[in-house]
Amino acid sequence: MKPKDRLRRARLLLVTDPRLDLVARVEAALRGGVDIVQLRDKFAPREELLSLAVELKEICEQAGALFTVNDDVELAWLSGAAGVHVGQKDDLVASAREMLAPGAIVGRSVGNVNEALGAIQEGADYLGVGTVYYTPTKRDATVAGPILLREVAWLKPRIPWFAIGGVTLETARAVADAGAPGFAVVRAVLDAEDPEVAARKLRSYLPNHLEGYLRG
Repeated sequence: MKPKDRLRRARLLLVTDPRLDLVARVEAALRGGVDIVQLRDKFAPREELLSLAVELKEICEQAGALFTVNDDVELAWLSGAAGVHVGQKDDLVASAREMLAPGAIVGRSVGNVNEALGAIQEGADYLGVGTVYYTPTKRDATVAGPILLREVAWLKPRIPWFAIGGVTLETARAVADAGAPGFAVVRAVLDAEDPEVAARKLRSYLPNHLEGYLRG
């Protein structure tokens, strides 16, 4: 299955943070139903991250999941990742795509409806929509609340999108009820006593099939 076909069926995206047992926790999360793993490390140099990126990519491929990289287009290219996720201040979608292989996935962070519309017009393959709730992962981010999800859902995007920011087992139902077709999480899975169980529980709040963008 091509990466973009897998993306259209993805519901649960796991963003990583640095930790000693990361690989083991990612493996467990994949068993629980994570569809996409996004490597994010704001501090380690690219040279140190490359071997980890290659290892995570292989694990994801074995599980039938996608592996992507946050922000670093060159690391995505070097590791053979399926794609890259860029923020509002990062490379434009088009320039990121030029550096990667044909068919690569490029996702975009958006914090309001105008940014969502702009990212879609740019040609982003998916959106990370938030920050929904406060999260220590991004302490200075603007918290938009579920209303942002309802506004984006009203747009009926023809590309996949994932609610991000404070999505936990406690907030997942409200996030899904606000219209989010997918979750992007960090601590809800990686901090869990059993990442496999946590991922499976999060998946239970989300539909397995959506008519909208799957036909787009």
